[in-house]
Amino acid sequence: MELEDINTVAVLGAGNMGHGIAEVAAMAGYDVNMRDIKEEFVQNGYEGIEWSLNKLAENDRLTEDEAEAALERVTPLVDMEEAVADADFVIEAVPEQMEIKKDVYAELEASAPDHAVFATNTSSLSITELAEVTERPERFCGMHFFNPPVRMQLVEVISGAETAEETLELTEALAEDFGKSPVRVHKDSPGFIVNRILVPLMNEACWLVSEDQATVAEVDSTTKYDMGLPMGSFELGDQVGNDVSYHVLDYMYEVLGEAYEPAPLLEEKVENEELGKKTGKGFYDYEDGEGVQIPTDEQSEFVKERLLATIANEAAKLIGGDVAPPESIDEAVQLGAGFPDGPVKLVDEYGLAALHETLEDAYEETGHERYAPADYLAERADEGGFYERDEGGEAVDFETIRIEYPGDMVGHVVLDRPHRMNTISDDLLEELSAAIEQLEADDEVRAICLTGEGEKAFSAGADVQSMAGSGADPIEGQELSRQGQAVFGKLEACDLPVVAGIDGFCLGGGMELATCADLRVASERSEFGQPELNLGLIPGWGGTQRLKHIVGEGRAKEIILTADRFDAETMAEYGFVNDVVDNDELEDRALELATDLAGGPPIAQKFTKRAMLAGRDDTESGLEYEASAFGHLMATDDLMEGITAFMGDEEPDFEGK
Repeated sequence: MELEDINTVAVLGAGNMGHGIAEVAAMAGYDVNMRDIKEEFVQNGYEGIEWSLNKLAENDRLTEDEAEAALERVTPLVDMEEAVADADFVIEAVPEQMEIKKDVYAELEASAPDHAVFATNTSSLSITELAEVTERPERFCGMHFFNPPVRMQLVEVISGAETAEETLELTEALAEDFGKSPVRVHKDSPGFIVNRILVPLMNEACWLVSEDQATVAEVDSTTKYDMGLPMGSFELGDQVGNDVSYHVLDYMYEVLGEAYEPAPLLEEKVENEELGKKTGKGFYDYEDGEGVQIPTDEQSEFVKERLLATIANEAAKLIGGDVAPPESIDEAVQLGAGFPDGPVKLVDEYGLAALHETLEDAYEETGHERYAPADYLAERADEGGFYERDEGGEAVDFETIRIEYPGDMVGHVVLDRPHRMNTISDDLLEELSAAIEQLEADDEVRAICLTGEGEKAFSAGADVQSMAGSGADPIEGQELSRQGQAVFGKLEACDLPVVAGIDGFCLGGGMELATCADLRVASERSEFGQPELNLGLIPGWGGTQRLKHIVGEGRAKEIILTADRFDAETMAEYGFVNDVVDNDELEDRALELATDLAGGPPIAQKFTKRAMLAGRDDTESGLEYEASAFGHLMATDDLMEGITAFMGDEEPDFEGK
């Protein structure tokens, strides 16, 4: 079955997750049958969708017509046979208990069409065991959404022991059509990716307090203001629900053994029904107390090492067990848990050898299996990290770009295809992606300057000749679009400030590339435009989405729909270009601006970019990230350097600490 064959999606369960998933599917244009066991439950879910769609319309995330159309696509039902008789894809989102889910699948199998794919929205339960209840294990997989589904981007797509590759690819395509970011989990392992990292991390926090090795304040101060995570460990536990964490952990304990034994403190909270915000009390008191109160100055290096060691050990088990590669783990936890950096990158940067030693010492001291180092952790500690590194640390050889180091902590990326007006080919996309990674990993680089070789063009767009074959096949065309979107998105999300120095033509894909920079300087002779509509195309590398955030939707539509060309002064008036300079001053001015940014506070710059991206389409998320980042920065050496320099009327020397 192909994505275009899916017309009706059945969602089983109308609770918070169920009605959220139903809303997402309906917004994507699918007919949705939402079913629960009681009329009361399904009506509550339907009203929840109606309320949410109205809020989205109020906040201009949807038009009122779009909200009404989405609601009309949802049919609330109680009868199972009626709900799934015409379903092409079924997403089950009933309570997280194995026996309840098995009963649902037994009933579902008797009523669903033979061609329908089944997907379970479970946070930790075995996909393989659930699939055994059905007669279609090859068309059964996990599709784990995160709460709330309307806002959270991540969907973990999990393979059972017998899941067909076609089923996984279809599920990933459906998640993308829902507007989500699917991450593949290659093996059916408790907790999958995000919960496999988060839940043992929260459990270790509880063990440290249970064994009087740290206080709640020390743990949360360390987690939030030293490690830079969006919430303290106990704050997160209260947000998620301590019963939810306990049940996931208890299942891991049952399947994986002693290493996942719940800490006494967590058991105590669940037994006392102190489940967090939803009950008014958890690790913090939300009714009679002041709620979450995390000090900014009680960080502990001991706590940090224990928590990072726990993350490293779980990452080693996931990577070494072929559950997920480092890139997938980092992407999933960043999207699903809001980590500023991926957990694998985090422990790599701290040092796997030190964390491996921390585990060995703790295991020798306590004898508890949670500290037993994974074999793969020892292997990668010897190699210097989970991520593969170039032999000898040598730079990658580039053919379509080059990297220069003009000094003052700037990495200068030059699009080096002047004979083709620096047009963007497949090879250039791949090399640009590698260059971004290389510069981000270089401690001596704090800003990127991006220019094109020669005077004719920054970039005249996509290399149509080298990519001509892609347009003949819609699937290949989609892949080409996604490739460019991914690379340009990496540049936009790069932690380093990026300055684009634009000289000559900046057209099509070249303008989409420049849109991903933080600041743009242009020569007087530069010309801008998105000419794709003249070819019967649309901008395919993010232009329809990013440009409107810089120049406003009206101007973006003018630029894209007219397919006209615009001079540098006009683009400066529109807000796209920050500065227009004489033709012979372009590169010097761009490097000067990049140098100025390189001298700024790198941690604050990184958090500023991330907060602005987080809030681009969701102000609430952006504000939450902003508050978390603000708190983290209060504990940095850079802040003290900035204040001291300000008081002494001197220039600060920020070190990124």
